[in-house]
Amino acid sequence: MCLAVPGKLIEITGEDDLSRVGRVSFGGVVKEINLAFVPQAQVGDYVTVHVGVALSVVDEAEALQVFEYLRQLGEVQEEGLA
Repeated sequence: MCLAVPGKLIEITGEDDLSRVGRVSFGGVVKEINLAFVPQAQVGDYVTVHVGVALSVVDEAEALQVFEYLRQLGEVQEEGLA
């Protein structure tokens, strides 16, 4: 199973669609991400990322819902280990 995680695009570099790279924040952890598949992405957008590549642009509400699901999953896993 593969998981794409949303992050907030905070900076874009690169001259054309194929060389665009973005700095994406995942709750404070910032990674450089390839933006070739999302030429429409702009600073401030949320993008779903898998293995260092942004796959799609999602709205903020959807991104926040995914964060909530992941938080709940973490709580369930912690309870299961106790």
